[in-house]
Amino acid sequence: MNEDIFKGKWKQIRGKAKEWWADLTDDDLDKIDGRWDQLVGKVQERYGYTKEEALAEVESHMHEFESEPHTH
Repeated sequence: MNEDIFKGKWKQIRGKAKEWWADLTDDDLDKIDGRWDQLVGKVQERYGYTKEEALAEVESHMHEFESEPHTH
């Protein structure tokens, strides 16, 4: 998922992000505001992951998100 698509789908992704990473606060999600690098950084910070681990985690969930059927 490229960053433009990520930002465009942020409202949908935000709700899922709260399920995937319960340690992310609403304030964290507000600050992320559809920015890929910010999401990776917050997941890294909240869960004590390396940057590579956080990136792999986010990419895995984004792949899962893209594979799900969505209703508009």
